[in-house]
Amino acid sequence: MTNQTDQTAMNEERLRDAIASRTRPKRPSPLSSSLTFSSRALLRIKHVPEQLFDVTVFPVIFLLMFTYLFGGAIAGSTAEYLQFLLPGILVMTVAQITMYTGIDLNNDIRKGIFDRFRTLPIWLPSALVGALLVDMVRYSGASAIMITLGLILGFRPDGGVVGVLGAVGMILIFCFCLSWVWTTLGIIMRSEKSLMMMSFMVLFPLTFVSNVFVDPQTLPGWLESFVDVNPISLLVNAVRGFMHGNVTGEAIMWVFVASGIFLVIFAPLTMYLYRNKK
Repeated sequence: MTNQTDQTAMNEERLRDAIASRTRPKRPSPLSSSLTFSSRALLRIKHVPEQLFDVTVFPVIFLLMFTYLFGGAIAGSTAEYLQFLLPGILVMTVAQITMYTGIDLNNDIRKGIFDRFRTLPIWLPSALVGALLVDMVRYSGASAIMITLGLILGFRPDGGVVGVLGAVGMILIFCFCLSWVWTTLGIIMRSEKSLMMMSFMVLFPLTFVSNVFVDPQTLPGWLESFVDVNPISLLVNAVRGFMHGNVTGEAIMWVFVASGIFLVIFAPLTMYLYRNKK
């Protein structure tokens, strides 16, 4: 009996020595953990390349369909309408794919991966920031495809390369801030279908009841008032200004104001829900 007790004590002492002898890994920095989660998001795209349909096929379909379907009726020619339409439909297309971060987060919650992330000794927002960084790549890809196709069809930006880059920069800033809305809803909603339904209910009126397709001055007064304060319209104004070389400081300011409102409200709300999700 005594020998068995001594053997148990020796085993426990060896176990403690084995654990204590190993150096505890350093806590990763916020940048390191964010880049790790970015790599995870890129791997998901690698294994499910169909996810890129929204940034490759859909922009091409939207641009061709709206240009040749409405160009002759609204502007008299598709070439003239393309100069007006492309900046707007570029904003509409990129804004509509901002919801995918929320959908991925919602899937992680339902599969239990979300709970594992919260137990790791990492900077807590890194899981969200990493996914949002990859989304910036998706937004840039969709913008490059649409602008390239537009140039092939006859779009000629008077603002030149600098104007186009400025326009894409405004879109990236705005869509990064808008993405926090969907991360908030991704935590709250109980299913992917509910989240998609909610996102369409929000994005559909914002993108279609805007100045993307027509000049707001042709609309009824009450509808024009809504279009003028619509955040999508504010972004379209700035993007059109950059691409056509006549952007104003006021147009840029309103985009920053709208982006700041989204970020200030929904980023802290997302992190609060992220920490306290049951």
